[in-house]
Amino acid sequence: MKEIAEVTAVDGNRVTVTTQLKTACSGCAQISNCGAGILSKLFADRNADFTVVTEQNFNPGDQVQLDVPETAVTRFALLLYGLPILTLLLMAVLLENTGILSEGVVILLSFSGFTFTFWGLKRWFRKRDIQVNAMVKLEMVAPGGSTQPPELS
Repeated sequence: MKEIAEVTAVDGNRVTVTTQLKTACSGCAQISNCGAGILSKLFADRNADFTVVTEQNFNPGDQVQLDVPETAVTRFALLLYGLPILTLLLMAVLLENTGILSEGVVILLSFSGFTFTFWGLKRWFRKRDIQVNAMVKLEMVAPGGSTQPPELS
């Protein structure tokens, strides 16, 4: 997966980049007729800032191309979307089969497990930042739009 970003800060070997978040609607021909497309226009000016550790030399204002392996993106997406839903369903089935709890309590506990799973994944992803940084590759974007390897220090 490749994305163009702008270097906003450099602190030693830590490079902070910002990229504009896109929606799937931006490439759709029905964007002006679709409710989701209209809503996506409201949130079009969102940016993502993050820091990447690299040995390459960059300056603030440089355009760079981020390269993240698609397998890593798929793995993280499955964890982020699949695990909370799986937790919700498993807790609902297991708690309902006890026969002790009322339906309302089962629903509340199942959604609590769903929420706790998101919280746990958030903490886990923060601890894995170093490993994620190792997967992200930065390349300088030339004025013509092609990428070129930056100079090493």
